Amino acid sequence: MGTRYSGFQVQENAMTVQSEVERALAVYLRGRVGLTGSSRTDAGVHAHQNFFHFDWEGEIPERFLYNMNAILPGDIVLKGLYPVPEDAHCRFQATGREYSYRIHRAKDPFLADRAWYFPYKIDLEAMRAAAELVVGRHDFAAFSKRNTQVRTTFCTVERSEWLERDFGWEYQVEGNRFLRGMVRGLVGTMVKVGRGRIGVGDFREVLLGGDQAKADFSAPAHGLFLARVRYPEGFPG
Repeated sequence: MGTRYSGFQVQENAMTVQSEVERALAVYLRGRVGLTGSSRTDAGVHAHQNFFHFDWEGEIPERFLYNMNAILPGDIVLKGLYPVPEDAHCRFQATGREYSYRIHRAKDPFLADRAWYFPYKIDLEAMRAAAELVVGRHDFAAFSKRNTQVRTTFCTVERSEWLERDFGWEYQVEGNRFLRGMVRGLVGTMVKVGRGRIGVGDFREVLLGGDQAKADFSAPAHGLFLARVRYPEGFPG
């Protein structure tokens, strides 16, 4: 759960998932261990799956996972430990990532910190039509937060769809890479389509024209989940 954390990556004067895992490693292995994460998430975003890699020359204790999870806070859990080659890199060797975004329609305290409460009428079919346009290789600059230091804003999206759930709706998107704020920008803008504030054609123009002023980043962080990180077949983990 990312509710209490200022994102995934270590930040100065902020509690993050990575800093908590590094702290637990230092306690258990009695030595400083620097971690590299496979995917970065913003403050309040959750992750069902993420990966770290680290270098360690000593022996890994047999009950490593059990003892590490005993040290870590209750909202972080380690599920596996895999030996990898020295040149393995969990971020650069990832071939894709999958995110989901959840919107719940009825007030529910058990979903309050893990889905966006949106009790308004919405045109799901219009949102689905917009989601179909996202599939393919596009310049997603309009759906990226400003001052993002990346070499390219082009991403290839393989799947983009809205699903009906008991609680409301879930957006699932899968691609080779994602820009900072991209999924929340897509969700917020598609919700504008669903509300009739812009049309599917307007959404297409934002996607193809890169006009960030028309994109909506108001979808709250707590509805977003990093669902899966993909690696080549045979890669450990």
